[in-house]
Amino acid sequence: MILFSLRCAQGHEFEAWFRDGEGFAAQQKAGEIACPDCGDCSVEKAIMAPRLSRSRENLLPIAVEMRQKLLDLRRQVEANCDYVGARFAEEARRIHYGESERHGIYGEASEEESRALTDEGIEFGRIPWVAPTDS
Repeated sequence: MILFSLRCAQGHEFEAWFRDGEGFAAQQKAGEIACPDCGDCSVEKAIMAPRLSRSRENLLPIAVEMRQKLLDLRRQVEANCDYVGARFAEEARRIHYGESERHGIYGEASEEESRALTDEGIEFGRIPWVAPTDS
C-alpha cells in the first residue's frame, strides 16, 4: 500500500491509499478518484515529503484497518439506504425539492451531475466504494 498526497483541479489537497503506483494511475485514468471536498475527478499527485519514520510493517496494519472501516461503512450504507443506481442525481433532486419522502439513497453520478447538484445546493457525499474482496 502507498499513500499519495493528491490535489484536485479546484486546488483541494487530500491523501489517498493505493495498492501501488499502477493502481493510482488506473483509477486516475478511469476517473475513479474524487476530491472529498468538491467531488472533482480531475486529480493529480501533489508534492509530498517522503515518510521515512514508519516502516512498511507499521503501515500495513493501518491500511488493513482503514480498508475494514470502509467496508463497514459500505455495509451500513447498503443496509440502510436505497440503491438508485444511475438515477442518483434525479432522486437526490426529488428528495431535496420535496417531491419524494426524505430517505437515504446511494448510487452513481457523473462529475457533471455532481457539479450540478452542488450548484443547486443539494448536499450529498462521496465515499470510497471498497470492493468486498481484495482481489
